[in-house]
Amino acid sequence: MKRILTGLQPSGELTIGSLIGGIGNIKKYEDKYESFIFVPDLHSITVDQDPKLLHERIRKNIALYLACGLDPKKNTFYIQSENLYHTNLSWILECNTYMGEASRMTQYKEKSENKKHHSVGLFTYPILMAADILLYDADFVPVGHDQKQHVELARDIAIRFNNKYDDTFTVPEPLIPEVGARIKDLQDPTKKMSKSSENPKGIIFLLDDLEVTRKKIMSAVTDSDNKVIYDEENKPGISNLLMIYSSMTNMSIKEAEEKFKDYNYGNFKKEVAEAIINVIKPIQDKYNEIINSNLIDELLDEGKKKTNEIAKEKYEIVRKKVGLGR
Repeated sequence: MKRILTGLQPSGELTIGSLIGGIGNIKKYEDKYESFIFVPDLHSITVDQDPKLLHERIRKNIALYLACGLDPKKNTFYIQSENLYHTNLSWILECNTYMGEASRMTQYKEKSENKKHHSVGLFTYPILMAADILLYDADFVPVGHDQKQHVELARDIAIRFNNKYDDTFTVPEPLIPEVGARIKDLQDPTKKMSKSSENPKGIIFLLDDLEVTRKKIMSAVTDSDNKVIYDEENKPGISNLLMIYSSMTNMSIKEAEEKFKDYNYGNFKKEVAEAIINVIKPIQDKYNEIINSNLIDELLDEGKKKTNEIAKEKYEIVRKKVGLGR
């Protein structure tokens, strides 16, 4: 069976965008591939984090993955920092990566722009991401278009290493969903809904109080013509709400347009809010069952043991090929 690997950073609370995009896609793949899901906590500290919050979010994210329906029997869950081979391999890969390659990474440019100081880790973390992937000979890495460049870097590093030291790594392929909902910020629907947004009113978090969720939808930015139609260019706010409704109900955009053709914006927003609440309330109920149970530690212990064994074997092969150790 082909292997798939993915991770969602614990640098913020998970949103409905995380559910529809990242988690939703993992659920589609778990029957088709051997699935590895990790919490990339080392990536999170490339920018300042509150240590207590980061520690809490690691557990919360695992609990939410499970509450959202990921099958613990079909996925291997683990924490990046609990496997020292990630950083060990990353150093070897850094020594086989060119400065030009690393400096071209778009996300590095965006995150370091207009900052007086930024960490070396922010510059090198795409190589750690390559180590995350190559340690496990992952065949596929599900990513959005904004992360495709990172998988391409991992491919380039793997091919270069294989050519230099003989076949060592599986060359991974990015797995980009053909059809994916692009959930936008409720207050600025020209931008992606991001857990790191400065305005929390634009984001629906999976663990938001349900009445807070309702208020956020009711205050979402729209336009003035009161027609519920999908037009991303001229009606980004309404189009975003239609996309959210479609994703929450498995109804097509066209079916949703037909349903709401005679609705005013107020009544339309009420329906969108209700659709979201119908989905996230059971998730919250399940999360509350899981978060204080032993299930999280049991799964992470199993995942730690399994992935350390796999990673150690790969790292030892790499270490010997480059001439390290006795």
